[in-house]
Amino acid sequence: MAKTLVPEAKNYLNKMKYEVASSLGVNLKQGYNGDLTSQQNGRVGGEMVKRMINQAKGQQ
Repeated sequence: MAKTLVPEAKNYLNKMKYEVASSLGVNLKQGYNGDLTSQQNGRVGGEMVKRMINQAKGQQ
């Protein structure tokens, strides 16, 4: 497991992950999610990165 560089951000990123998954229709649950496809996981991660970039640019 990767070490979080900013521990305070961990809760924010976790919350964002579930919000993004929900908005994309991906059934992400607490704990094991091995039943999800790589495509579903990639969509969630990609959308998270896109949102973080937009926030950094001030375009929320």
